[in-house]
Amino acid sequence: MPPAVPGPILRRRRLGTELRRLRERAGLTGDQVIERIGWASASKLSRLENGRSRPDPDDVGVLLALYEADDELREELLGITLEAGDMRGWLRNFPVMTQQQRGFAELEAGCAEISEYNPVLVPGLLQTPGYARHRISSASRVAEQAGDAEGEDPETEVRARQARQSLLTRSPDAPRYTAVLEEAALGRRAGPPAVLHEQIVHLCELAMLPNVTLHLLLRDTRIGDWYLPPTAFSVYRFADPLDPETLAIEGGFTDVMSTEANTLNRYKVVFEWLRSAALSASDTLSWLIEATGRLTESAVESTAAFGPASAPAQRRRGSGRLTTDR
Repeated sequence: MPPAVPGPILRRRRLGTELRRLRERAGLTGDQVIERIGWASASKLSRLENGRSRPDPDDVGVLLALYEADDELREELLGITLEAGDMRGWLRNFPVMTQQQRGFAELEAGCAEISEYNPVLVPGLLQTPGYARHRISSASRVAEQAGDAEGEDPETEVRARQARQSLLTRSPDAPRYTAVLEEAALGRRAGPPAVLHEQIVHLCELAMLPNVTLHLLLRDTRIGDWYLPPTAFSVYRFADPLDPETLAIEGGFTDVMSTEANTLNRYKVVFEWLRSAALSASDTLSWLIEATGRLTESAVESTAAFGPASAPAQRRRGSGRLTTDR
């Protein structure tokens, strides 16, 4: 079960932010700190303040003494230091974990709120094993043809993604989760009908959780002043207000993380536009339930195409049909 506390990487960022704040409050430059405590390299302090290295409690203790931190703050930051260095202990919370999934698992741990959008896929936290298997296996084939075949076995990646997903049912500290799903993510290009049927049923079940809110964005729905979101992204807000909100931008083969306020605010605006344009949570659930009914057992077995699909009458915004290949 994913822990209800932030992961080591987030702890390192928090520690680095606090150490920089204390140094600046003490009126010291980085060079002055290095000179006073006798470290051989200025990069050591820089890596600590930027959260890029595993902190040593003795090093942090020396800095806190130099900055004249009070006893209460010293105890708090030394506790964060221990959490920031215990990657192995933190990973024991998961039955299986991979390098690819770990970055997101660390962001998700300790979250109070997660907001996600993806223009072509069901977000990872919502994927069934079958849907995830198609996504991971197809990406692996791309890597193989590009001459970069290194990586975890796809089945291990699927299990690691499933390990992350228990976050949504964690009790009593499950985060508030909101996702805007594109109709295209549930279209025929995403996988065989049986896989899609299973995925839609799973979304129906998740949509009924008290902490999960799903919004479906129909294919022809206008967003704001004809805005087109260019990429998938997630916004993470943490229970501790001193842990900075984090933005993750998914680029297919490269992910970018940012805590820069202006960038975060832009994506928050975009998410609200998307959420406002999409079906309400109740209409989304109705649409998903209707979609499962259209996938009859005979249609699944024969891999037939989806039939017509309509959004609930009270909020019709487009054709409402599941996306098909064209």
